[in-house]
Amino acid sequence: MNNIKIDDFAKYKFLSGVKHSPDGKYACYIVHETDLEENKYLSNLWILDNEKKNSCRFTSCDNERSFLWLDNENIIFPAVRDAKDKEKKESGEEFTQYYKINIHGGEAVKYLRVPRDVNSLKVIGEDTFMFTSEYDFNQKELSLLNEEEKVKELKARKEEKDYEVLEEIPFWSNGGGFVSKKRNRLYIYNSASMEIQAVTEENFNVDTFNLNGDKTKAVIIGYSIEHKMPLFNDIFVYDIENRKLEKLNKEELSHYYADFIKNNKIIFIASAMRDYGINENEKIYTIDLISKETSCITPDFDTAITNSVGSDCRFGGSALSQIDNNYLYFVTTEGESSFLNRIDESGNIEKLVSDEGSVDGISVKNGHILYVAMKKSTLQELYSKEYNIEQQVTDFNGWIYDELKVGQPEKIVIETEPGVLIDGWLLKPVDFDENKKYPAILDIHGGPKTVYGTVFVHEMQYWANEGYAVFFCNPRGSDGKGNEFADIRGKYGTIDYDDIMKFTDEILRRYSFIDSEKVGVTGGSYGGFMTNWIIGHTDRFKAAASQRSISNWISMYSTTDIGYFFAEDQVSATPWSNQEKLWDNSPLKYADKVKTPTLFLHSEEDYRCWLVEGIQMFTALKYHGVESRMCMFRGENHELSRSGKPKHRVRRLKEITQWFDKYLK
Repeated sequence: MNNIKIDDFAKYKFLSGVKHSPDGKYACYIVHETDLEENKYLSNLWILDNEKKNSCRFTSCDNERSFLWLDNENIIFPAVRDAKDKEKKESGEEFTQYYKINIHGGEAVKYLRVPRDVNSLKVIGEDTFMFTSEYDFNQKELSLLNEEEKVKELKARKEEKDYEVLEEIPFWSNGGGFVSKKRNRLYIYNSASMEIQAVTEENFNVDTFNLNGDKTKAVIIGYSIEHKMPLFNDIFVYDIENRKLEKLNKEELSHYYADFIKNNKIIFIASAMRDYGINENEKIYTIDLISKETSCITPDFDTAITNSVGSDCRFGGSALSQIDNNYLYFVTTEGESSFLNRIDESGNIEKLVSDEGSVDGISVKNGHILYVAMKKSTLQELYSKEYNIEQQVTDFNGWIYDELKVGQPEKIVIETEPGVLIDGWLLKPVDFDENKKYPAILDIHGGPKTVYGTVFVHEMQYWANEGYAVFFCNPRGSDGKGNEFADIRGKYGTIDYDDIMKFTDEILRRYSFIDSEKVGVTGGSYGGFMTNWIIGHTDRFKAAASQRSISNWISMYSTTDIGYFFAEDQVSATPWSNQEKLWDNSPLKYADKVKTPTLFLHSEEDYRCWLVEGIQMFTALKYHGVESRMCMFRGENHELSRSGKPKHRVRRLKEITQWFDKYLK
């Protein structure tokens, strides 16, 4: 057995996008690999025979990150732009080329060319498609211009590249760059006539859309922006034949998902955000398109409808909600795991997959379930379930447990206040010797409304293989235990800090092999905020690594892509209503008390927790003579640790580990 190395994540396989064929006989999914030498990810399609339960690699171009079933035997997928295509885009020739390939063999052939950069596409008929594409309504539509007008417009665009004009908030988004006056617009395209019809207005941004069974209607979720993006969005139904768009919702809700549970009935997931703010758990509703009646079918449901189990071993997007045979299948986070459930239109809920771990993606056809999951401390594999018979159908990552030393987290539950139970875990050093003393690392999750569990986390396993004990927990503010447990609005750095410190106390009391003089702390996003907060309120940690953090709620409020609503909701203040509260809850206020050597890691394009947050804290520590270091990653955003360029992920983990080695070993 070998120790896990810092770059071993490049050998793991990540699965995403599983989807049944229309007849359910086959399924397609995407397998992602890491090319460390070329500093990129490789993605290819695989086909699963659901009867034989065997898979085979289907494509080999290394760039297939999305696909659609065209019929029972043919798949279409978009080609990734090459350098020449990018040059054409800059010259105004925007398009997306789709290829078709038969699952039983043959070469991929050109199938569909859409004269737009397509974000999401669905097939309506043989020649008709519905898709979304980015639309900048500061610019003229090139397809509507004659050649002379087109030349003028392209010249104007080239000159405008030297400027960035901001007219609304958010003016940028993490991973999306500057977004002012840009919308995700919905279109219908006829490939025979090459006619494109805009379904939504230029100021309207489409979040999601789905078609009903006979493809005569579409349900659309989205919103319009006037100066600032609203917290609530709207739900619409679009009659494709009559080209009629109708708003359905009468009350303000934040809609997350909507689809047709029947041809004339929509089921949707939404949060009212009335009692617990932006992190309030969602309810499930139905809308009858005939009577226009809306009903909440889960009035007492207090469970997060999402997968918020943290790991750095995923890549690519997957569906977590889907309609099949008059049921909505959906994923929930409960405790430290996420599960698969289904609900009928009357509100009857049945749990279908309840194994410890994380359900990362689903597909269901006629009751046959396929899902990507990380079970306990394993990496992702594909599983099937039918007639209560469950099988693992892939084994991409099984070798890890035969060749590498994988630690098993030990669960610890403590009571921090009467009736308040905090779940946590300890990962022992893999070559544990009870006669030795070991350094330890406290790892704090982001969110705060996410959870840690027993799933495989590469950074933790690597540290355990490097001789560290690693401990982590889900303090108040975390997901999985209902709204009240997750509600820390106005309490950041108080009850959550107390939970984490009491958990640390219990770890050191219970595990005497940990050297209490050699304990470090790290975390990213909310975990970065908490790391900054901890070093300003205690000297018990001998080193810290603060990642993609928040240090100053006042600056965060007005500079990040979510700041103007996140800070007000989570801290219960604005710079004008209660500037003192924002400052009192800012780690920067307490930077003059810090004595802990601290490493700061930040991505240059992280617009969720902008670079200035790390810079302020770093500057403060340097000013006060505290050992500190800052490492900035160019070309990366908030997702550095999860989907950043492979070499950047290695450098990030090396920076943290070497920092802890310096002060803890």
